[in-house]
Amino acid sequence: MSNVLEHTNKMQDFDLFIENFKKKLSHLFHVEYDYNKLSLTRGLPPQFLSEIMTMNPLSVAIPQHHGGRGLHVKECLGVLAAASYESLSLSLIFGINIALFLEPFAKYGPPLLQEKIFERFLTNKAMGGLMITEQAYGSDALNMRTSYHQEGNKYILQGEKHWQGLTGAADFWLVTARKKNENGELVRDIDFFVTDNAIQEQKIEVLKKYNSLGLYAIPYGINKIDIEVPEDHRLTPESTGIKLMLDTLHRSRLQFPGMGMGFIKRMLDEAMKHCSTRRVGGIPLNEIDSVKFQLSRLQAAFTICSAMCAHSSSISSIHNDLSAHSMDANSVKALVTDLMHEAAQICVQLSGANGYRLDHVAGRGLVDSRPFQIFEGSNEMLYAQVAEAIAKLMRKNKENNLLSFLKRNSATALAAPFFPTLLDFNFPLQPKQRDLVTLGKIIARVICFQYVLQINNAGFNDTMTEITRQHMSMDLSMLVGQLSSNQHADPLNDYYDNSDWMKFVSSAS
Repeated sequence: MSNVLEHTNKMQDFDLFIENFKKKLSHLFHVEYDYNKLSLTRGLPPQFLSEIMTMNPLSVAIPQHHGGRGLHVKECLGVLAAASYESLSLSLIFGINIALFLEPFAKYGPPLLQEKIFERFLTNKAMGGLMITEQAYGSDALNMRTSYHQEGNKYILQGEKHWQGLTGAADFWLVTARKKNENGELVRDIDFFVTDNAIQEQKIEVLKKYNSLGLYAIPYGINKIDIEVPEDHRLTPESTGIKLMLDTLHRSRLQFPGMGMGFIKRMLDEAMKHCSTRRVGGIPLNEIDSVKFQLSRLQAAFTICSAMCAHSSSISSIHNDLSAHSMDANSVKALVTDLMHEAAQICVQLSGANGYRLDHVAGRGLVDSRPFQIFEGSNEMLYAQVAEAIAKLMRKNKENNLLSFLKRNSATALAAPFFPTLLDFNFPLQPKQRDLVTLGKIIARVICFQYVLQINNAGFNDTMTEITRQHMSMDLSMLVGQLSSNQHADPLNDYYDNSDWMKFVSSAS
């Protein structure tokens, strides 16, 4: 423990800590190493990553009594934002470690095991991840087939997991499995186990590495689970394992804005800089009206993400039970990742031909931001769940009108009055799933605009808030129009009949 105590004694004020961390990252990405080359190679060079980890960025997610900075959400999001300004991949590496290993382990892990593992994070630059997803089940985690049974004082885990970030690179894993009863059947609940890859009996075999489209710095693949762990490597839920999983996933989703913050700011800074110096027909790009519109979209995204970070800092501590926070967690994750990808799209467009390069920060960002809309729950699924949650509450309160309900709901009461005409319609009694997705997008924007109003009340820039209101109003208008279009088009399975255009053009043409 001596190294941990030494680290505690050297603890910096966070403002100084994050300033030094940003300077170190900037120097590494722009001076010591060639970022353009880094972005095109699989994995990060060991020496490069080692130099980053000498700053102990993951100390923000380790309790003070174990030598860390104390698990303050503001600090965790600050580290994620600093990293994503330079590299979305690096920020996701930290996000996996913080939200999917260190925070749940700090909350539910056995104290004696915490002492050993946290020390290795602080002194040996260890990393950890979470294994839930399986090939046949995807987001249907409750039907996972990875199982465990007890033999004496050990648990035997068997199964297969895939698409885990840091596959083959993490030192520790939280592995989810379902108990196999005496009849060989799997129980409904889920348990979490800590594994240590340095111990042969706990080592997880990598069957295959995926050739992922983006996020080159992070290895993904298929993992074979055939291990045994001691009794004290099982996490202790406060009630059920399913609630433990929901608490962990909702906390992770609420902390996505940390990764989004630096990334959106980088897209905004790059676009603003380019448009102020690039001239077309003798006119700077930023004086062209359509360009002003796109830059203001980026500033609205920046404002919304800033507000999300403030909200998450106030609510997503490990001391809070987030298992029932599906509506705000899903709204935040889905909307911020949509904004991230749109920000990259805008920056690429404004950068012209230069943006369409894999080694350009916007081109790289376009590819790297896309999977954020898919993993930890696809956005379509999350938006639908938001709408279903609201529909359930409206039925319970015997309310049909969306505006009336949102004005009375604490999560939207401040924001709903800003869009009275747009939200004044009756919630469909039996909406199609496509309409649920659209309704979820509407509701998520109202929920998140309330965070903007709250941060504005605390002193955030008034003009940025008004820019955001205008863009929110425009988005809601388009979504309400989409909802009222009553579109029921379904795909035609046998679309080949009479669909070859050449048959409808004369041979003389």
